[in-house]
Parts: sequence; structure tokens; C-alpha cells
Amino acid sequence: MSATQEHRGLLGRRTVVAAVGAAGAAAALTACGGGSDDAGGSGTVEQPGSGGEKQGGAVLAATADIPEGGGVVFAAQKVVVTQPKPGEFKAFSSTCTHQGCAVKDVSAGTITCPCHNSTFDAATGSPTGGPATQPLPAREITVEGDSIRLA
Repeated sequence: MSATQEHRGLLGRRTVVAAVGAAGAAAALTACGGGSDDAGGSGTVEQPGSGGEKQGGAVLAATADIPEGGGVVFAAQKVVVTQPKPGEFKAFSSTCTHQGCAVKDVSAGTITCPCHNSTFDAATGSPTGGPATQPLPAREITVEGDSIRLA
């Protein structure tokens, strides 16, 4: 085999190895990314357009729509609103701090991310289990009468 043929063979193998590695990395990132799949939670994901507009100050929900001890995820606004105690409403980013998946379920005082089962306290956003170690960032909301608005 000549030096040129040997060089071409090395480049061919390197290209194949690099392509396989890139494909594997892409598959891993896709598996950890957020998706539009409902993870079969308790029906707490609101579809875009069902709870107000994306603009700040728009009505997200009525207070009666947020269950005590639970909450609702507003996918379009990337926010989760909870009611840890009667009449007390909290809001957090719905993006999990572990790898950016969207949280999908809020029940029994716990916000759950379906990707790796990280859990967060519905009153504080602090992690309570799973691989996430950072809290969900708080979001500003206002409660005016029976309406909850994103500030």
C-alpha cells in the first residue's frame, strides 16, 4: 500500500469514527431534551392558547383552576403555577434545572420532571429528589381577584 492510499484509509476510518460519535451524542441529547410528549401525568399541562397570551400581564388561569397541593404547567409560557396552601399561589420556571426538560406533573406538593424523575417542592421550587441540584427559578405572578397573571 502506498503512503497516499494509507493516508486515505486513515482519513476514511477517522471520518467514520467521528460520524458514529456525533450520531451517538445527538441521540443522547435528544433523549434528555424536552419534548411535546405528555408523560401521562395528571393532566396538568395546558396547551398553548388555553390560558392567555404569552405577553406579560396576560391572564394565565383562574385561581379555581390551580388545585390545592398541586399546580398547572403552562407549556407555552414555560411556567408552572402551584397552590401549596389554600389561597397561596407560587410560580416557577417549568424548565428542569438538571438538563432542561419541561416539568410535566404537579401533585401532592411535588413538581416532577419526567426525563430523569427530578422532583421539586411546589412551595419553594427547591429540589427534593433526582439528579437536579438547583431549584426551579421563581417567576413573578400577580393574583387579581380570581385571575392569575404572569407579571
